[in-house]
Amino acid sequence: MTRRTGLLLFAVLVALLAGAFAWRQVPSRRAATVAASAPAASAGSAAAVLELAPGDLVEVRGRPLTRAVTFTGSLKPVQSAVLKAKVAGELLALTPREGDSVRAGELVGRIDPTEFDWRLKQAEQQVAAARAQRDITLRQLQNNRALVEQGFISPTALDTALANDNAAQANLAAVQAAVELARKAQADALLRAPISGQVAQRLAQPGERVAVDARLLEIVDLSRLELEAALPPDEAAVLAPGASARLWVEGRAEPVAATVVRINPSAQAGTRAVLAYLGLRGAPGLRAGLFARGEIALARAAAASVPSVPVSAVRVDASRPYVIAFENGRVQHRRVLLGARGTADEPGATEPYVELREGIAAGTPVLRGSLGLVADGAAARLAAMAVPRALAASAASR
Repeated sequence: MTRRTGLLLFAVLVALLAGAFAWRQVPSRRAATVAASAPAASAGSAAAVLELAPGDLVEVRGRPLTRAVTFTGSLKPVQSAVLKAKVAGELLALTPREGDSVRAGELVGRIDPTEFDWRLKQAEQQVAAARAQRDITLRQLQNNRALVEQGFISPTALDTALANDNAAQANLAAVQAAVELARKAQADALLRAPISGQVAQRLAQPGERVAVDARLLEIVDLSRLELEAALPPDEAAVLAPGASARLWVEGRAEPVAATVVRINPSAQAGTRAVLAYLGLRGAPGLRAGLFARGEIALARAAAASVPSVPVSAVRVDASRPYVIAFENGRVQHRRVLLGARGTADEPGATEPYVELREGIAAGTPVLRGSLGLVADGAAARLAAMAVPRALAASAASR
């Protein structure tokens, strides 16, 4: 063995020893990496805590509820009318526009009356001719009567004269009726508002040629409005005309009082819903077509110890309804059994409440619906601010 070969073998041996030492150090490095990352992960999870404001929670507690029937619908005027053309012709004028007020019988437009004027003159001339013909037949009848009495002509000639006079009399009556029809057509060329109210739609423009029964104006009377509510049969069965209701209309913060004026005696085919009609007086901001949700008070709940929460706090995105309770620094999904709905007789209660018959105890704070979906078991805490005593005590005791 030469010296060069010995040096080469020594280098290979040193490389093998260094590789074995590095391989033995890999598990210890992995353990050190995991140990270093564990505190960081725990610190991150500790930081992901849901901050709850007092307004995000509502307490489950017994409230006196007034049972109510909720519904939705659109407002429509009790009285509305569409002005239509009674005669065909060119529309010369149509004064009102959308939003203008009109009175019943007010002149609002005009159709070209030239044709109807000439027809009236023609009919009047026909009346004059028929009247002159009647005068001739009447004089002839009178002469024939005198001649028959003197024996100069036979009674048959008298009968002929009498028939001619009757025909002339009938012809005169017919052309007189034609005159009245021509006068009516002439008057129909003047467009008058059928009811008092406001113009909702203007459906024609001056210069157009309109046909008979063409729609020109839609007029609505907003002094009295009506809402058509489709109710389930069990709820409609306990209703009666005269029941009071409250409506929340788009664009108005305050509810509007309404009354059940009538109930349809037949159910709708397919849905089996019963239509109830609610009447209300017109007020500023109330317009035809606005969407409204309403509530009809039926009866007050006898037991005030039944736990209840706002309807918006009940989640329905799962197979069964549930609420999100705040207990022991975490939020928990609790399935609940719902009862009757109604309004809470307490200050500031503007939305409907629902009874919670099972699944959660009274005094438990739950998340309002405005907070959105929250994972079950997520950590949570009350924000460091002025926390209501009731909620703070409830959270501290759990």
